[in-house]
Amino acid sequence: MAGLEGAAFQSRLPHDKLTATEASCFPDVAQSSTHTQKLFLYIRNKLLMLWLENPLVQLTFCDALAQIESPYNSDGPFVMRIHAYLERHGLINFGVYNRVNPLPGQSLFIILKKTGKVIVIGAGIAGLAAARQLASFGMEVVVLEARDRVGGRIATFKKNNYIADLGAMVVTGLGGNPIAILSKQVNMVLHRIKQKCPLYESNGTTVPKDKDEMIEKEFNRLLEATSYMSHQMDFNSINNKPVSLGQALELVIKLQEKHVVEMQCRHQRHIIELQEKLKVNLQQMTEQKLRVEELYKIWQAASEVKGVRDITAEFAVRSKQRDVMAACREFDQLEAQQKEIEDKLQELEASPPSDVYLSSRDRQILDWHFANLEFANATPLSTLSLKHWDQDDDFEFTGNHLTVRNGYSCVPVAMSEGLNIQLSAAVRKIKYSDAGVEVVTTHSRTNSNATTYSADAVLVTLPLGVLKEVNSIQFVPPLPQWKTNAIQRLGFGNLNKVVLCFDRIFWDPHSNLFGHVGSTTASRGELFLFWNLYRAPVLLALVAGEAAMIMENVSDDVIVGRCIAVLKGIFGNNSVPQPKEAVVTRWKADPWSRGSYSFVAAGSSGSDYEIMATPVSYVDPNTNINSNNISSISPRVFFAGEHTIRNYPATVHGAFLSGLREAANIANQFLGAPYVLPNHNQTFNSNNNNNNNNLNKLVGLNNIINNNNNFNNIISNDDNNVVDLINYSSSLSTSVTMHATNSSDIKISDRLINEFVVPTNSSNNNFIINAASSVYGVFGSGSSSMYLFFIVLLCYILL
Repeated sequence: MAGLEGAAFQSRLPHDKLTATEASCFPDVAQSSTHTQKLFLYIRNKLLMLWLENPLVQLTFCDALAQIESPYNSDGPFVMRIHAYLERHGLINFGVYNRVNPLPGQSLFIILKKTGKVIVIGAGIAGLAAARQLASFGMEVVVLEARDRVGGRIATFKKNNYIADLGAMVVTGLGGNPIAILSKQVNMVLHRIKQKCPLYESNGTTVPKDKDEMIEKEFNRLLEATSYMSHQMDFNSINNKPVSLGQALELVIKLQEKHVVEMQCRHQRHIIELQEKLKVNLQQMTEQKLRVEELYKIWQAASEVKGVRDITAEFAVRSKQRDVMAACREFDQLEAQQKEIEDKLQELEASPPSDVYLSSRDRQILDWHFANLEFANATPLSTLSLKHWDQDDDFEFTGNHLTVRNGYSCVPVAMSEGLNIQLSAAVRKIKYSDAGVEVVTTHSRTNSNATTYSADAVLVTLPLGVLKEVNSIQFVPPLPQWKTNAIQRLGFGNLNKVVLCFDRIFWDPHSNLFGHVGSTTASRGELFLFWNLYRAPVLLALVAGEAAMIMENVSDDVIVGRCIAVLKGIFGNNSVPQPKEAVVTRWKADPWSRGSYSFVAAGSSGSDYEIMATPVSYVDPNTNINSNNISSISPRVFFAGEHTIRNYPATVHGAFLSGLREAANIANQFLGAPYVLPNHNQTFNSNNNNNNNNLNKLVGLNNIINNNNNFNNIISNDDNNVVDLINYSSSLSTSVTMHATNSSDIKISDRLINEFVVPTNSSNNNFIINAASSVYGVFGSGSSSMYLFFIVLLCYILL
């Protein structure tokens, strides 16, 4: 899918209609004519396409406007708003890309003083995505990370030529996936995973393909049956307790086994019925035979009378003969019935129903498929919600599944560049009030060096497992009950890996996967799947379900020894050498994760992801909250992470998207939304000549600035003080200050400010702020000196 429609698809948007978010952000468009909505959609899709064509460089407003065809570019402010919306919400200009540089010779930058500092807790992919976005919006950001590295549950083992991902490792399709953009921005070596997966039994024999396909088909039928039970029969609880997927599956299996017994009973009853029929038929045949013999004797005696028979005697003889013939025909019919019954009996006895629903071997193979499902959800099936476990299935991306051959950690490492990240800083307390937040940290290993960070807001991207842990982090005041209830309801599972590094390859190098069928249901997740993904001779074994928890308490030597025993059982004793290196993960025991990823637990639902994403505001217990003042309460504690995104949970892309989402929410809360009209009832008029003329002047500044070698002469060297420049808009509530990065930097003089300062009641203020803020990216929102210069020049143009 290419073009405008493909750009919308890749951005997870419908190409031909506004989303609910767009409708709320652009009420003027949503309430306008179909023509205006089509204009919006064309411009939106065009901007998306321009960004996707070159995600290595920031798509500025001016560059975008120059590439939009007439007449779609005739309403510059309208295009500006859409550009600002897409940038703010992380649909363009996200990830790792080159921001447009400041003017040559200038090292000026802007600090947003008014409520512009954010603390991000956690340097996983969600925290890093949010931090980069917030920094690009001009906010001051500090990232606090308890580990001594970035990435969180993205962790790559590297030693010599060996490489393996200990956490996240699979890209689940690129169609609609933001990782597709990151893969172009970062040096990600993507490799398509071949889905062929031969299964080996414990004795080394391969499960026949037809047997595997038959059991897999039955596995899918079981899932369909449980779905029917839940959604059609509303069988979701027993004695007011929620039913898990595991319970439902075992119940269906028992019902199938009961059905098998019933089939056997029916089979035996059918045999008995046929035997009774055969018995009756034989009796009738015996009686009929005697009758035939008797009638034959009568006919024979009558026909042996000597002499000429009169007509009466002849009639009697022929009558007796007819009776014999009729009796013989009845006997023949009974004989045919006997053969028919005997054939049916022979057929039933030759093809009896199965003695069991699943043989022990069939159950072992089915358990392998169950283990694979437990791997996908990082939890035993007995803990999954029957009704909601697959609630995100409709949002799966298209395309092949891929792995990152140079290690997934290349992404968070690249995203961390340029950010203020404090490593080994374990958060102990988060205090929030209507004035801001305070976060207390200590050194993660020594628990010393207590440090307090203050900010306007905090973004918590801690794993759900950490939030679940009692007293791991103290919230002051405590989180509201609706939040803690969701934390407890939603599940957080466990999945572990064993990395085995060898000196040579002894497996099929052309297969990426091979499975090991366990001998018992209880151990089905133990080393059930081996991955061959990297160029070096490395195997990665998975431990899922109940086995993942059990093996956390077993030593590395025992686990590695068990791996080697399994591999020798498959490939032979003489084929498997001892590994040169081995790594065993224990994500549940890791204090900074307490597990692998979230799942919808029994008793939970997809709505809990949305509750997890909802920010928390400080509410003074002495304040009477009502509908009139609740909107004035500003959230202070925001949440991101894979456990906060309903459509894409338990994934890297989900965590990444949640970071973009919360960056937009925080920026809109504390900086204002640059795409929102000052008066929501006001709509842009495509024939508004004043706005268009202003935009033409604004766009033309690009050439003016680039060609102005005397720009330094405009700026005075006299003033060494940091100067508050402007506070234009109540919608943005932003003060802009320019200062120097060193003593030799150029400062703005009071003379220039006084010369261009705009009265706050100016009728042009709203346009100035919206325009200047939206074109934060004209030369790059990183090029903050351009933002200031544009404000000043806009004042000059419009006044």
